[in-house]
Amino acid sequence: MQLVVARIGRAHGIKGEVTVEVRTDEPELRLAPGAVLATDPAATGPLTIETGRVHSGRLLLRFEGVKDRTAAEALRNTLLIADVDPDELPEEEDEYYDHQLMDLDVVTADGVEVGRITEISHLPSQDLFIVERPDGSEVMIPFVEEIVAEIDLEEQKAVITPPPGLIDDQAEIVSSREES
Repeated sequence: MQLVVARIGRAHGIKGEVTVEVRTDEPELRLAPGAVLATDPAATGPLTIETGRVHSGRLLLRFEGVKDRTAAEALRNTLLIADVDPDELPEEEDEYYDHQLMDLDVVTADGVEVGRITEISHLPSQDLFIVERPDGSEVMIPFVEEIVAEIDLEEQKAVITPPPGLIDDQAEIVSSREES
């Protein structure tokens, strides 16, 4: 399975380094020296990471064969793609890769169908499941322990205990406002 692990940003300095926007929880594994990554656009790669370092809170990478600022700048906005074994699991218990959570059915603890996870949004404070409801609308579910009670990969479902108002139908919310 191929997963986007980073997007190349602007060139840094004159020796071929680039900034990268990290899109993986394991940059030390996926973006380590020696890693060979496919690219989008495909004609740009594959790229082999020669060196990596953190500078002022940003990850800087240098790729084999990219020796100057001009060559580095030509890579701007290229997506870096890693081959990942779909059965690979994170090291920590209760951690999941995005691809494991995609398309899981979301149900409440009492078995009411909420929808299906179509996207995971990584925000600074927490991650959000973007869930498509059976009627085609979407609801955002914070991926926090208080709300997401269980992830069952074998059953392909996420069990939630939502607080009042999180998944209520919009029609119910509108009618309750009108009654007030």
